[in-house]
Amino acid sequence: MSQDKPDKPDLVAVRARIDGIDRQIQSLIAERAQFAHQVGKAKGKLAAAVDYYRPEREAQVLRMVVDRNDGPLSDEVLVHLFREIMSACLAQQEPLKIGYLGPEGTFSQQAVHKHFGRSALGLPMSSIEEVFNEVEAGNADFGVVPVENSGQGTIQVTLDMFLTSNLKICGEVELRVHQYLLSRSGHVEDIERIYAHPQSFAQTAGWLRSNLPKVEKIPVASNAEGARRARNADDAASIGSESAAHVYGLKKVIMKPIEDHADNTTRFLVIGRQIFPSSGHDRTSVLVFIKDQPGALFNVLSPFARHGISMNRIESRPSHQAKWEYGFFIDLAGHVEDEAMKGALEELAEHSAQIKILGSYPVAVP
Repeated sequence: MSQDKPDKPDLVAVRARIDGIDRQIQSLIAERAQFAHQVGKAKGKLAAAVDYYRPEREAQVLRMVVDRNDGPLSDEVLVHLFREIMSACLAQQEPLKIGYLGPEGTFSQQAVHKHFGRSALGLPMSSIEEVFNEVEAGNADFGVVPVENSGQGTIQVTLDMFLTSNLKICGEVELRVHQYLLSRSGHVEDIERIYAHPQSFAQTAGWLRSNLPKVEKIPVASNAEGARRARNADDAASIGSESAAHVYGLKKVIMKPIEDHADNTTRFLVIGRQIFPSSGHDRTSVLVFIKDQPGALFNVLSPFARHGISMNRIESRPSHQAKWEYGFFIDLAGHVEDEAMKGALEELAEHSAQIKILGSYPVAVP
């Protein structure tokens, strides 16, 4: 005796239900935008879009999205959707202006979109130094700069800028980086030279050594610059993102990514002109110049341990102020206004030549 098959859903009825839900979603988004506009009015007449932006509030909203999520969509997808809604609502006043390492098609631009949404106005810059300068001058509201890669370590030029800059870290972005081999023809046998940023060459060194050992590798200022050069000749290729391929009309030579490590991730910092209030789950970055004395590094680290503060990262760099003098970049769990952090920093001041608070900012949301 055959078992009865379950009835198939009525396709017309299902689509009608989806249309109804879409109308509700659109209505609720419009209502949210109206309330966001009221928030702006409640703050009064402010100078610019940057005065309405509150990264700690955005981080709190996105964490609630993650906490509420029971599927079937992933946390990353839902965070992306809500980020775009918030970005569009904020842009009702005026779009934020975000400087990043350009040109168009770089991973830095992807980090801008991930953190600020596509309603923000991206301003491509020719160097990390220029991003700092334009934010400091007020021509950009914020900047997005790479600071470290999971496989290749620290981007030193970014840390060195903090030695002299008065800008503050306002946020962080973690971006999974997929590197593709791109060319005009799409044929690997045509390739005689490859353009890429030195970081991308380092992240794909093993693959290139195994598959294209004799090809000339030419470093350029950005992968987007490499893509622009590669589009002019069939014997040239570049390494870069899928978005760079679309922007510059290139094809994937190899369909899968060529980075040596599947979890290849780059961390970016959002830089601005002020420190924002606590979001409840924050990170503080400090720069400490130590006195030349026995046990100097121990004296730097021990106050944080005594006050129960976790250290996420430490990196030393020449201070550029005196021969053999070093500054220590330290990432700490917590906000600069937390009582434990205040106590640790006060104690640290007794053993340090100088302490510079680089920023307190929300921990990256997936």
